[in-house]
Amino acid sequence: MLRHIVTWSYKERFSEAENKENAIKIKRELEALFHRIDGIIEMRVYINELSSSNQDLILNSLFESTEALADYQSHPEHKTISAFVSSTMQNRACIDYYE
Repeated sequence: MLRHIVTWSYKERFSEAENKENAIKIKRELEALFHRIDGIIEMRVYINELSSSNQDLILNSLFESTEALADYQSHPEHKTISAFVSSTMQNRACIDYYE
């Protein structure tokens, strides 16, 4: 199995209310992919509300294999939400590792 963790921070051009709204949409859309794309074992998104952190949104997902992760990343529904994420978030960091 392959763990895929991604974090982002809010873009500064949005208001606090817009950031919250964008984060809720990202959470809803990414978590829905669990039921639409084969090979996803777990897909959770956390909206961080603690000021002690330097990232605002966390994707914690688990895939059956590297091929399943690649299928997810190239899937049209992932590409759609990924474009929205890129337009509303910044400072993406990612780590993938085998469990």
